[in-house]
Amino acid sequence: MEGTRTAAAPAESAVPTASAAPGHHSPVVSPDGTRLAWISDHTGRPRLHVAPMPAHGPIDPDTATVLEATGIGGPHPDVTALAWSPDGGRIAVQIAPSGGDRTRVALIDPDGGPPVEIAPAAVAVVLGAWAPTGRRLGVTVLSDAGDPDSEGYGSGTACLVDVGDGSSVVLGTGQATVVQAISADGRRVVLRTGRRGERGLELVDLRTGARDQLIGGPGGALNATARFGAAPGTLWVHTDADREHSALLAVALGQAGDELIAPARPVAVRPGADLDVVALDPGGARAALVWNSGGRSEIEIADLRGGRPQRVLVPCDVVTNVSFARDDTSLLVAGHAPGIPPHVVRVPIRGGAATPLLGGTPVAPVTPQPERIMFPAEDGLRLGGWLHRPSSPNGIGLLWLHGGPEAEERPGWAPLLHELVATGVTVLTPNVRGSSGRGRTFARLDDGMLRPSSITDVRAATRLLSGIPDVDPARVVVAGRSYGGFLALAAMARFPELYTGGIDVCGITDLTAFYAETEPWIAGPARTEYGDPRTDRALLDELSPLRRADRIGAPLLVVHGDHDTNVPLGQALAIHAALQARGAPVELLRMADEGHEVLDRNTRAATNGRIVRWVAEVAGVRPG
Repeated sequence: MEGTRTAAAPAESAVPTASAAPGHHSPVVSPDGTRLAWISDHTGRPRLHVAPMPAHGPIDPDTATVLEATGIGGPHPDVTALAWSPDGGRIAVQIAPSGGDRTRVALIDPDGGPPVEIAPAAVAVVLGAWAPTGRRLGVTVLSDAGDPDSEGYGSGTACLVDVGDGSSVVLGTGQATVVQAISADGRRVVLRTGRRGERGLELVDLRTGARDQLIGGPGGALNATARFGAAPGTLWVHTDADREHSALLAVALGQAGDELIAPARPVAVRPGADLDVVALDPGGARAALVWNSGGRSEIEIADLRGGRPQRVLVPCDVVTNVSFARDDTSLLVAGHAPGIPPHVVRVPIRGGAATPLLGGTPVAPVTPQPERIMFPAEDGLRLGGWLHRPSSPNGIGLLWLHGGPEAEERPGWAPLLHELVATGVTVLTPNVRGSSGRGRTFARLDDGMLRPSSITDVRAATRLLSGIPDVDPARVVVAGRSYGGFLALAAMARFPELYTGGIDVCGITDLTAFYAETEPWIAGPARTEYGDPRTDRALLDELSPLRRADRIGAPLLVVHGDHDTNVPLGQALAIHAALQARGAPVELLRMADEGHEVLDRNTRAATNGRIVRWVAEVAGVRPG
């Protein structure tokens, strides 16, 4: 069980597993309504696909045109975001080379012309918003230079780039800066900026240079997005600033150059529920809203003129994207569900059943639906999560911890969990403190000095899992990805008696080294979440699993991408070396062509297949 392996991507026909199933997401209709662009790993890795928009019926992915950003981002120019220009002539894409964090932005001709890279000399570039004319594109340019001890370490430079002649205008600098929206007259721009948990929005007048803070500052917001409405003078803001849950607000703006900005007016608010997605009707009268209600999605169409909202039948458990079709009679909804990979459907606005547009076929074998559970933390805080019970349990229990930590386990597509449950493993996916979906207060309960309580939340969840009749307490494995990998290692080091094995997928092992090795634009904004390495060194060292590696006794599987610069490969190598040096059972599985995200679906299948077999091995269960 010791040593190092490499996860190779087998031939597609050799991996008929859930992890190898293709997905389709991020659909965008062309401005004239005749074509659809989306991102899919149908050909193996995520690429930009374009096809005619059918009046009825689904799109056959095999007939779609796959537009490659050839020569941009190395051998694996994986597409992670897209935006069709308002004039229809270009599709802007964000590329994560081999799933890495040094992203690129390119303009792709939907008719097949050569791609054009934006700011090719920059270390990394982040995609923002188009100007309404399609002439200029907002991007953020990132650098790996800067003083790690400075307050603005990791700041990016937001720019408006003229896609015709390549000239650009600097809009401002700041941490996590993104160009959110550009007004119809091209005079005003909204920038999002700020560290994690302190997001803000700034309104910039390009002619006068005037800058107005709409929301922001310490205690600002976990999320903040904005867009200009079809009618002049209104800015639609999606944020949880000054409230517990995200909502839709309207901000009345004076004439350009006028300093008068009215206070934000709530338009769509739900007590106890977060607003996940907002899509504006091009006509300006409506908005499609996606709410997170207890982990499952609900959709409604709001009348922005003050009418009553209209509920829409939700076609999947978790909705990731929604937009108005150009025919004004339907919504395009992207999402996923347990056993169903990311897919796209058409939903009639005025009632009726959803019809498939892209994908949506369930993956065999069908596993039971997850059960929502609530349980107490050790200090009495109410925690939640999802219990995945297999049809034929084999006694193994696996605790899966999500990343973020500002994320949430929901009842959606999770191919690794699907495969584990299909083999008889009982899986619990808790949302420990610090997770999203429960409001701003809950999400901040693990910040800085509060983090030890999130680790004891893992112990509480483990005891819950061990108490399930179908689970043998001596066969419990703890696992997680990214921040979840950190939590899994921390739990193994602090509560070694609870686990028969552990899995760390691209997790942080040493927080101080993480700040020194990760990208500056990740390190700077993270200080509000994990702690500040300039002032909290003792805390970071105390929390780091690597400092307690001598207490990890159960077998450990470490999985990491070679191109990961978010949580660099050195984090995995350090914990692997520390355990190997004292003869502890440890295996390192390296993914040669992946970064922090595993984007090749066949590599994902190979990696998840090894994880499933490894869980059976350490728990002493013969695979079926």
